[in-house]
Parts: sequence; C-alpha cells; structure tokens
Amino acid sequence: MSKIVEIKNLEKTYETDSEKLTILKNVNLCVEQGTKVVITGESGSGKSTLLNMLGGIDTITNGTIVAGKWNLSDLSERDIAEYRKSFLGLIFQFHYLLKDFSALENVYLPAYMAGVPKKQAVEKAEALLKDVGVYERKNHLPSQLSGGERQRVAVARSLINDPQLILADEPTGNLDRTNASLIGNILFEMVEKYNKTLFLVTHDPVLASMGDLCYSINNCKLEELKK
Repeated sequence: MSKIVEIKNLEKTYETDSEKLTILKNVNLCVEQGTKVVITGESGSGKSTLLNMLGGIDTITNGTIVAGKWNLSDLSERDIAEYRKSFLGLIFQFHYLLKDFSALENVYLPAYMAGVPKKQAVEKAEALLKDVGVYERKNHLPSQLSGGERQRVAVARSLINDPQLILADEPTGNLDRTNASLIGNILFEMVEKYNKTLFLVTHDPVLASMGDLCYSINNCKLEELKK
C-alpha cells in the first residue's frame, strides 16, 4: 500500500490579544491508502480542528500535513479549492443538502460543476444512491426525507467525485441509535467498496470500534488506542 496522509509535528494555536490557546501539539501520523482512521476525544479536545486542517478549512500553525500530492502547509486559495474538489469527500453532522434540490440533484451537482457531462454525472449519482439504499427517494427534496435518509444522500454525495480521502465529522451525531448504526455501517461499507481512506471523528464507541486505527486526543496530543 502507498502512503496517502503524513502529518509531522503538527501544531494548532489560536491567539487573541489576551491569550494564546494551543489545541494540538506535536501530532504525528502516517496513514496508508484504504485505511479507516477513527479519532475520539472529549468535546473541545481538537478532533474537529484536526479534521478541518486536513480539509484545508483551518490553517496550520506549525508542522506539515501532506495528503497525496498536496502539502497543506503551503497552498494557495486556488490550490485548496482544487484539493477539496479532486481529493476530498466531506460528511458532516448536519447534512448540508441544498434544500431546493432533489436528492439526485444534490448528489450529481458536484460532479456536473466539476466538468463531468450531465448524463454521466446523473448515472453515477443514481448508482451511488442505490448503494446507500435511497434510490427510490431520489426525486424527493431534503425536507421530504428522514434524518437517516438525508445522511445517506450526504454519504453518496461525498463519493461522487471519486475522492481519495473521506473526512467525516460526527456523521451519526444527529441521529437516533438505530439510524446511527445504519449510517455507520453504510459509511464503512462504501469506503471499503470504493477503496477510500477514511478519517472519522466520533463520540460513538460502536462506530469507533469499526476503524482500522483508533486514536484519542488528550492534552493536545494524539494517542493510539489499542484494539
């Protein structure tokens, strides 16, 4: 397997006029293609901050993150946009589906906007909706879907541009236990089927147990949890 993410001596510090707050310090991690990485920890420990830096959403104070060919420590805004479009699939606690578009449109639009012919984008979106079990609901608006169905659509959308890396931030955190279990299983099945690398932030111990590698963030440091 080839290395897909390498994090070296990563630090994230927020500064205001009155204080300096270090969230992450001396974080080191090397991940191979196809690995499912789970990150746990208390609220405010820095889990989402780490994911946001991996996603090019938050800046790096010190250290480096290299994801594929991208060095996130030194990217222009245009490069970051290209990185997100071509390399990343993103899933959040809230689905962020476009409310005036159908499930099918929500899934195929990112591919269509990236230059994929509409017919091809639609066909791929339909296949992904079948994969996640909501093909029959493809013409429904988000408001006509249940919470679990909306997250299934969000999982399908994250895969539409064939990203190498999926970042999922508490994707089941807004769901009841039954739907959380279903979405967790679907997410891991899709990552496995399409050979994607996954970074998952979660409080759910059942979901955490499904990862290949599991880490906790404590006192600004990343600690591996033995399975």
